[in-house]
Formats: sequence, C-alpha cells, structure tokens
Amino acid sequence: MKARTLSKSDIKRINSELNELYGVEPLDKKDNVQLIESTQSDAEPHMNYLKVNGEAAYFYKDEKIIPTLKTLLKNNFLKKITVDMGAVKFLCGGADPMRPGITKIDEGIKSGDIISIIDINNKKSIVVARALFSTEDMKTQTSGKSAANIHYVGDKIWNLQ
Repeated sequence: MKARTLSKSDIKRINSELNELYGVEPLDKKDNVQLIESTQSDAEPHMNYLKVNGEAAYFYKDEKIIPTLKTLLKNNFLKKITVDMGAVKFLCGGADPMRPGITKIDEGIKSGDIISIIDINNKKSIVVARALFSTEDMKTQTSGKSAANIHYVGDKIWNLQ
C-alpha cells in the first residue's frame, strides 16, 4: 500500500465529485485526506480508498467514489431502503437486498444509484448497495433482488485501517 496526502485542490475536486453524485461536500480543506492505493505486490485485491482524519471514509469501485458505512453512520446522506430484522444477518453476510425483506423505499432512487440499506429497528446503515431498479419499479416488485450489495458491516472495507 502507498499513501499520498491530498492537496486542497484535490480535496476541492473530490468534494465536487461527491456533490455531483450525492449532493454533499463533506470534506473540509482543514481535513487530513490521504489517498491509499494498493500496489500489485499487495496480497489483497486492488483497492483505492480515502482516509479522512485517520479513518477510511470513501472507497473507489468502478472509478466511482463511494462512502464507507463508518462515514454513513456519522451522516447518512444516501437515499435509503429499510429492511426487516430477518434480513439483517443475511445482508451482513454479503447477500443482496431482496424484495420480500424490504419494508420502506425512499423516493427518487434511480437504477444504478448508490444507496444505503438500514434496519427497521435501529435505523443504522448496514449495507451500501447499488440499486438495480428505480423506486417505482422496486415498489411493484414482489420478489427478487432489488439492489446489489457492495459493502457491508464486517467486510474488508469495514476493516480498513
């Protein structure tokens, strides 16, 4: 792994990208932001991520910046799908969110959007996923996958240092 501290102009560019994708600009120019890049000699699969003030806050997947669950636990700015408690153990094992377990769907979700999956009791993010359908299409679903699990509590992204 190699780390590079980002400049104020890099932070401004990242905030612009986050604003375009999610409508937020969460990074402050005073934040210590580092880009951590894996190298070919690393044992783990290639992954780049951003550490903000010492904590893994965003990661890159398919060249798209995605917030980690730890970031969302502080400020969940993503559109959400709420699931019943019976789905939680499967989702936290890497399963994709399925329609029977979904109890609520935020308005305005489009197919391909990065969304947060929260549990009905605690209202905490347990999964970051890519929506496979729009809000309207998910609401008409009676079975099947509604989103693709990207990052869940306890996975390698959750455990990044």
